[in-house]
Amino acid sequence: MYWYIKALKNYATFQGRATRTEYWMFTLFSYIFALVPFIFIFIDSLTVFAPILIWLYAAAMILPSLAVTVRRLHDTGRSGWWYLINFVPVIGGIWLLILLCQRSEVTANIYDTDTQAS
Repeated sequence: MYWYIKALKNYATFQGRATRTEYWMFTLFSYIFALVPFIFIFIDSLTVFAPILIWLYAAAMILPSLAVTVRRLHDTGRSGWWYLINFVPVIGGIWLLILLCQRSEVTANIYDTDTQAS
């Protein structure tokens, strides 16, 4: 939860680096919190408000998820523009996943100094 809140504090900060832990914990908690409205749909209470909650949460998480992804790419020594590889059909998403799973650069790179390499 600490990493999720840390990423939200850097809501639209595209500079700097994000460790693997920060990125994957943010992603995990984002998916968990996105599932909460679906639980309301299955319980059949508050069904009218669940789609609204889903859309509001998705809209609120666009910038933080993009920012933490760009910072994660910076941590591996790549430009944030590598995110656009995601739009290549079939192979793009797999390629981006591989880039996001790579180890951090141990030394300082052009994006920031190494503070928490993992």
